[in-house]
Amino acid sequence: MSLAFIIFLVAWIAGMVCTFLPAVPATLIIFAGAAIAVLLDGFQAGADLPFLLGFGLVTLLVMSVDNVASAWGAKKYGGGKEAMWGAIVGGLLGMLLGPLGLFVGPLVGAFAAELLFARKPLEDAGRSAWGTLVGILAGIGAKLVLHFVMGIYTLWRLWEPAQRVGGGG
Repeated sequence: MSLAFIIFLVAWIAGMVCTFLPAVPATLIIFAGAAIAVLLDGFQAGADLPFLLGFGLVTLLVMSVDNVASAWGAKKYGGGKEAMWGAIVGGLLGMLLGPLGLFVGPLVGAFAAELLFARKPLEDAGRSAWGTLVGILAGIGAKLVLHFVMGIYTLWRLWEPAQRVGGGG
């Protein structure tokens, strides 16, 4: 195994673990590991540039989707703009409480915003909070799938026997 392979493997494992922490840029950790590994492995513009550009676009997409997942969930389950903003503010404030706060913050934020600002009944506010949780979990699920695919593909590219079969550098 090459140094590039090992560096990416460590970054990938760290990114997969960090996937469960909403405020940690797990996708960016995996992308940085891939970029460093490709550079250490002997960057070849023809093969590696499209790979890194594609990986970079997927990274931006995943990070963007992740940032709005809880707000989307609140909206999908009947919450208004108050619930969406409450989920975002709750998520930011939840960061101060550690990993558990990252999950609880958006739920409490959406629930409180629906009750206090939208003046919705308890049941409707609860539905919006539930939607926030669904959004968070959907975001985590999507990230896990994408991180897994990106990781396996990158490890295959860096694995020496695969390079001989695939003709990579």
